[in-house]
Amino acid sequence: MKEAAELRDPTEHYHAQPLEDNLFEWHFSVRGPPDSDFDGGVYHGRIVLPPEYPMKPPSIILLTPNGRFEVGKKICLSISGHHPETWQPSWSIRTALIAIIGFMPTKGEGAIGSLDYTPEERRALAKKSQDFCCEACGCSMQSALLPLSPNSTPCPEDRQAKQLAQQISFKAEASVSSEAGPSSAADSPAAATNSQEGDDESSSDSQASAGQSQAPEAEGSGPISSEEAPPSTPVAPSNSSSQSLSPRQRRAQQQGQQQQQQPRRATFPAFPAAAQPAADGSQAGSAVLIVLLTLALTALIFRRIYLANDYKFDYEL
Repeated sequence: MKEAAELRDPTEHYHAQPLEDNLFEWHFSVRGPPDSDFDGGVYHGRIVLPPEYPMKPPSIILLTPNGRFEVGKKICLSISGHHPETWQPSWSIRTALIAIIGFMPTKGEGAIGSLDYTPEERRALAKKSQDFCCEACGCSMQSALLPLSPNSTPCPEDRQAKQLAQQISFKAEASVSSEAGPSSAADSPAAATNSQEGDDESSSDSQASAGQSQAPEAEGSGPISSEEAPPSTPVAPSNSSSQSLSPRQRRAQQQGQQQQQQPRRATFPAFPAAAQPAADGSQAGSAVLIVLLTLALTALIFRRIYLANDYKFDYEL
């Protein structure tokens, strides 16, 4: 593979090579970022490439205890398999290695595979990382990378990969802010709804006050008999009152006047013809039942009288 040939020689900050029997599994070593809790540490891990690479992102697993990422677990980064939506096919393993170095000093914030150790614990783990040796590839952290030199200059590939890694870090921060955005966006419609309800309430109050002011004028116009009284017509608002109202209040007032002008239609119960025969049938049934009960009661009374007379005749004999 082209990437394997480009990363064959170790650098001062990173090195990665695929296993001899599996080209989809790479082992890498990265140096901790300077001026951080990981300064002086060298960390080893695995990169598992999917069959669709580079169209899909790889999975990254750290093998050295470091206090930032869990050991033996796939970590959640914008360049890992947990976020395929942020992965770009133009990125490479070199970009992923430099991005891992850039992500180490950041906060975990509860992401999958992240840890938030204290600075003292991370410094102690950075010193112990020099003694780590991988059993799968046989790489020792003491000789995995070139020693640091004060006059070392990064190659053009490193500069390009570092720029891409900074873009990856920026995208990760933007995704966190976008997750917090919907909560504020959800509050804004509620505020808009409350303001709209307030406008509607104010318009209804203005309509009620206008109706109350029109009622005394109608009463003081003079005595008119109920037979000669013409149908009531709403009084048109004056120009001064219409100018003081907002367009929304004026529209609501016009709708209220239109509703007052429309005649009210009488409402009738549904299916009255079908309900009446049922009522008549129930009344006829109750009348027949009463007649039958009356006849039965009369028969019982006559039978009792007959039995009483028969018993009296037998007693006299």
